[in-house]
Amino acid sequence: MPFNHPRRHFIGGIGSVFTTIVASKWAPRSAFAQTPQSPIYAYVGSFTSRERDGRGDGINVYRVDSVSKDWTHIQNVNLVNPSFLALDRTHRFLYSAHADLDYATAFSIDATSGRLRLLNRQGTGGINGVHLAVDQSNRFLVVSNYASGSMATLPIIDDGSLGLLSDLVELQGSPGPGQTSSHPHHNPFDPQGHFLLVPDKGLDTVFVFLIDADNGTLVPAETPSVATQPGAAPRHASFHPTLPYVYVINERDSTMAVYDYNSQKGTLSQMQLLSTLPDDFTGHNTTAEIAVHPSGRFLYGSNRGHDSIVAYSIDQINGLLSPIGWTSSGGKRPRYFGLDSTGTRLYACNQDSHNIVTFQVEQTTGALTPTGKTVETGSPVTIVFV
Repeated sequence: MPFNHPRRHFIGGIGSVFTTIVASKWAPRSAFAQTPQSPIYAYVGSFTSRERDGRGDGINVYRVDSVSKDWTHIQNVNLVNPSFLALDRTHRFLYSAHADLDYATAFSIDATSGRLRLLNRQGTGGINGVHLAVDQSNRFLVVSNYASGSMATLPIIDDGSLGLLSDLVELQGSPGPGQTSSHPHHNPFDPQGHFLLVPDKGLDTVFVFLIDADNGTLVPAETPSVATQPGAAPRHASFHPTLPYVYVINERDSTMAVYDYNSQKGTLSQMQLLSTLPDDFTGHNTTAEIAVHPSGRFLYGSNRGHDSIVAYSIDQINGLLSPIGWTSSGGKRPRYFGLDSTGTRLYACNQDSHNIVTFQVEQTTGALTPTGKTVETGSPVTIVFV
């Protein structure tokens, strides 16, 4: 695709760059409310290609009954490897990254039926988009290009379609053990929409950026990165909704890291590191997804190998974690899981057993209980709820 902007290189810090910071508290936010939304739609992305051993057929759209929580299939959009999905800030548009490909796709969402309508696709300037997120201004989409080690920004046009690249930043640094180059895997914005974090598996680094809302340029934070443990391979991050803490799940060494987070400067300071596995597990494992419960009281992560969802309680004073326990994901290789908007259900996407398993979230303890409801679908790897 045409690209009329200079390619920029961003070099992370070398060695340990953990920073001592003064805690910055979030602005007050309204209390978490468990209010069912009706109707509810679920958009499920999948792996489709032979190279990914994919058995999916694109994006599948489901209507979720607000009372029974039963899923009813209403649409299939045939695409190649829609591996991660993201909504715009108004929930009128949906965007998809595509594993092993070099573009993102835009859709409009019909407010009455929940069905998708293709708007366009646009080049990302890199290969293997694995995550994407819309900025606070709702004017730019940021994409992590895993295979080519770059971060792309695409403008969002008024009709929800994507414009030509506005920025492309190549991440650089020293590869971790067993790695050869940068592999950004996630780019979530903080709750205030100010900074975005980029866990980079290949460089054992978490990068921090601001986005210029006028032109979509990614700007390194004052402290532009923090190094993880060698070989950790940071994969995904999740912010606490009201407290100044962020949690990062490390893929290769199966650990969960807790960081103190300064929301004014974007600086991170590691406070705690725990295993995502029980002490008696000795098999091979990698981690995948992470999510803080909407209440801010619990944290969840997925284990691939142990095939479980690990749950932690979050101390509401200091942000530290205490393990609650491990629950079988109900299938094989839970690449993704998602919490519904009320925080009462967790849905585990088991990539290799081709199912989505539903769990009840106990609101007092955070424990997970299978509900017996399962959706059979090929190679599910992401869910977005509207």
